Amino acid sequence: MGPKNLAVGLVLAAALFAGLLVALRSSTPAEPIAAFVLPEPLPLPEFSLVDQRGDLVNPETFENQWHLVFFGFTNCPDICPATLQILAAARARLAEDGFVPLPRIALVSVDPERDTPEQIGQYVNYFGDDNLGVTGSLEELLKLTSSLGIYFEKQAGDSENYAVDHAAAVLLFNPEGRFHALFSNFLLHAGKDINQLCSHRGAVFFVVCKAFMAPGGSS
Repeated sequence: MGPKNLAVGLVLAAALFAGLLVALRSSTPAEPIAAFVLPEPLPLPEFSLVDQRGDLVNPETFENQWHLVFFGFTNCPDICPATLQILAAARARLAEDGFVPLPRIALVSVDPERDTPEQIGQYVNYFGDDNLGVTGSLEELLKLTSSLGIYFEKQAGDSENYAVDHAAAVLLFNPEGRFHALFSNFLLHAGKDINQLCSHRGAVFFVVCKAFMAPGGSS
């Protein structure tokens, strides 16, 4: 992804995050639209990918810590950097509040042909420290995405210049390494989704309430 596309994406993310904070400050309750907490968290399938250091990534990688997981790619012009910037801003707010342990942001590449471990590592570092970049073979990627219902499809183009259509959902994995909750259409409905999860007894309050709440907001 070039610097120009990244800059555009970050500007878009800033605007979206500002809108999210306004929505959460509003005195009018938001109608929940596209957030869902699974009645019973689901185990992840067996798969074998690698992180930005070339180390193994499998279901055990996601244990012992909350993870905010997004499926995208480093040449994505807008949705991917915008989503990751919003998640990074939420994580930064948690850090300011002194919350530990912080949830980890994970980007799983849906473009393994171009996204090498080194490239995805450089990309996730744009959005803060301790982020997890995941890539690997298409076969192993499909084991994970098909189990989670994550859509992606490579579009026509030459060997280096092509787009990848993909789902824009943010998934929440719990410290048991299980699929716990889903934010679909994240950029469109973030404020409303978060209000829904905040009202859900037993949901991950530190992610959906504290992290996305404006300064001075109630949690």
